[in-house]
Amino acid sequence: MHIERLPRPPGQPLAMLRLMQLVSPALPIGGFTYSQGLEYAVEAGWVRDPESLRDWLLGLLDDSVAGLDIPVLARLYAACACGDCDAIRNWGDILLASRETFELRQEERQRARALTRLLVDLDFVEARRWREGLELCQAAPFALAASRWGVPLMDACLGYAWSWLENMVAAAIKLVPLGQTDGQRLELVLAEAIPAAVTRGLRLEDDELGGSAPAMALASSLHETQYTRLFRS
Repeated sequence: MHIERLPRPPGQPLAMLRLMQLVSPALPIGGFTYSQGLEYAVEAGWVRDPESLRDWLLGLLDDSVAGLDIPVLARLYAACACGDCDAIRNWGDILLASRETFELRQEERQRARALTRLLVDLDFVEARRWREGLELCQAAPFALAASRWGVPLMDACLGYAWSWLENMVAAAIKLVPLGQTDGQRLELVLAEAIPAAVTRGLRLEDDELGGSAPAMALASSLHETQYTRLFRS
């Protein structure tokens, strides 16, 4: 299908719109099918109301997203910007290896493949050339799209963290169960913690990187044999 290109607005507004497209729930990578262990946490009663959900997500934001995902995303962004395919593969390997369970690793690879395939279909030449490395983790093709679309690193990291939060709250609305308004209240509260988490993650040196979320790892491993499931992880 031929789409006539409209005149381009100034760089920054267009980059922000591109970021909105990249973090949209409508992005066809299947993010809505994963709960990252939350489904078992609800089944076990670890998460049962808005307060316990807030504590669960704040813990993950602090112990996993800020300490691991954000700094690795920043390094992938830099590697994509300068075309360093070896660094892309190295950091993709590190992020994938940091996922503690089979389900979490499968989710990482499936999201990465879906987003890489989308970028190939959107005519990203680098997505074809670096496909093997990009398909290791979702952050890699995300970083490629953000860097090529001129999204500033800080904005890209904020968007990445927001997308994670929005997906988790959407899962909780179905699982806890949680009302739509309570979900919006939680997003308002938890979003306030994202800028500081991102800033901390961007300041970490290579030897300071790492995530530690044992409750999520346990919930994810037990979810693999959970009797009834709505989500893939």
